[in-house]
Amino acid sequence: MPNPKTVLVTGAGTGVGRATALRFLNEGYIVFLSGRRREPLEETAGMGKDGRAFVIPCDVTQEKNVLDLYKTINDECGRLDVLFNNAGGTISGRMIDEISLEEWQQVLDVNLTGAFLCAREAFKLMRNQAPMGGRIINNGSISAHAPRPGSVPYTTTKHAITGLTKTLSLDGRPYDIACGQIDIGNAATPLTAKFPDGVLQANGEIAAEPVMDVNLIADAVYNMADLPLEANVQFMTIMATKMPFVGRG
Repeated sequence: MPNPKTVLVTGAGTGVGRATALRFLNEGYIVFLSGRRREPLEETAGMGKDGRAFVIPCDVTQEKNVLDLYKTINDECGRLDVLFNNAGGTISGRMIDEISLEEWQQVLDVNLTGAFLCAREAFKLMRNQAPMGGRIINNGSISAHAPRPGSVPYTTTKHAITGLTKTLSLDGRPYDIACGQIDIGNAATPLTAKFPDGVLQANGEIAAEPVMDVNLIADAVYNMADLPLEANVQFMTIMATKMPFVGRG
């Protein structure tokens, strides 16, 4: 890549974030790897074949951390072409009356406030850089369309991410900032390790669910990012073909 593009991947130490960061690295991008813990970020960086990786530990729930992250990006490269707004978390499945305010706030802080802070700073940089523009890809979830049982905090945040995506798409038009969302179902990561053995269904039964190679998600995100800014994948749903999502409930 003669003039390598820059991408920030949050939650790059494991799972979808790691696979996606590696895909960008192997395509020759300059990749900023962000996550709470340095060690898994360093592991991700060491797995890349090409490109150039910057490891920047960051807690996306802390505004100062996010500001420092973007200062480093600006200082090192002077621009950001792509943000994959991927960092997120959840709590174990429980009914709403079993969830404390602290647990609720914890999920909102990571999934929603963290996404807001990273998108805000990306938008600011993309709006003011030359040439102007860039792309923000938010990691939603199929829970942005239909919940699993006992997932109030997680599902609420993923519905909110859809609102963030739509608003950024609208507000970004004058500045050549495109925003899309990828909604993932059953990627093979540590979070879905127990799915093939059985997971709670809407009818109360426990049933095995298929998972898919996490690298397929990385391919999808890369393909969204690789479009010219005149085109945008607004929403993409990628899921294990036989998972019980269509018709859930």
